[in-house]
Amino acid sequence: MSRVVVVVGATSGIGRAAARAFAGRGDRLVLAARAPQTLAEVRTECAAAAEVLTVPTDVTTPGTLQALADAAVDRFGRIDVWVHAAAVTAYGRFDELPGQIFEQVVRTDLLAAAEAARVALRHFRATGAGTLILTGSVLGHITAPYLSAYVAAKWGLAGLTRVLQQELRDSPDIHVCLVNPGSVDTPVYQRAANHLGHVGRPPPPITTPQRVARAIVGCADRPRREVSVGRLNPLMRVGFTVLPGLYDALVGPLMRRLGLSDRPVAPHDGVLFVPDPASEAVSGGWLPDPAHLLRVAVGLPGTLGSRLWQRLW
Repeated sequence: MSRVVVVVGATSGIGRAAARAFAGRGDRLVLAARAPQTLAEVRTECAAAAEVLTVPTDVTTPGTLQALADAAVDRFGRIDVWVHAAAVTAYGRFDELPGQIFEQVVRTDLLAAAEAARVALRHFRATGAGTLILTGSVLGHITAPYLSAYVAAKWGLAGLTRVLQQELRDSPDIHVCLVNPGSVDTPVYQRAANHLGHVGRPPPPITTPQRVARAIVGCADRPRREVSVGRLNPLMRVGFTVLPGLYDALVGPLMRRLGLSDRPVAPHDGVLFVPDPASEAVSGGWLPDPAHLLRVAVGLPGTLGSRLWQRLW
C-alpha cells in the first residue's frame, strides 16, 4: 500500500525534488508551501504518478502546521512520513544584520521545524508508527562567517533531532531522521536576504537537489538517524573539530572567495517575509544541465540520458 507523505517546502529546491521523487514511487502526497500558484505547478508535476493534496502553508504562522496535518488526515486517513524541507537564509555580518532578519531565519528554520516535529510526533504516537525527516545542513555541525542566523538555526535543529531520537527509544516504530546536505544547486542563495553587499553562491563541490531527495526517500524506506550528502562534509567536520585554529583561519578567506560572488547587491529581505513564486524552482542554475550534456556527449534519447545521469550522479 502506498504511503501518505507530507512534504513541507514543496515548491522549491530540495522539497520540490523530494515531492517529485515520492510521486515517482506512487506515494500519496500532501504538499505544503506559501505560494498557491507554485503549489499548483508542483501538483501538476506529481499528479500523473500520484494522488496529490496541496495545502498553502506559511510555517511561521501559528496553527498552520496543525491545520496541515488535519487536512492530510481528513483526506487520506493518516500520515506515514513527514518531510520538513522549508528553509530560508540570510547573508550579513552578525552585527550588521537587522534583528528581524536574524529572528525570521531562526523562526523559519528552527522554530517551525520544531513545531512540525511536535505535530508529526503527536500523530505518530497516536498511530504507533511514522517517520519524520528533517532537513538540516553541514552547517549544523560546522560554522561559516556571514551566515550566523542559518548556522544558529541548523545547530539548534541538530540538537533538537538528537533529543527527539533519545526520547523515542521507547517507540521503535517511530523514527526521526536528519538529512544534512552540503552545497546544493538550489535557488536558496539567490532568494536569501542579503545585507553583505555581494550575492551568495554555493561553494564547490556542489551536489544536485535530486541527490538529496534520494537520501530523503531512502530514509523513508530505511530510516537512519543522520545522513550526510556532500563529498567534503566529513572532511570539513573533522577539520572543524580537530584543527579549530586552522579551520578558523581558512574559513573566512574561503567563504569570501568561493561562497560569495563578485556581483554587488543592495540590502534586501529576500523571500523571508513574502514569497516570490517567480524564483521557485528545483535547481538554482549553479550547475550545467547534466542530462543535456550527457545526451549530447553520447547521443542518448532524452529520458534515457536523464535516467542514466541520475544513476551516475
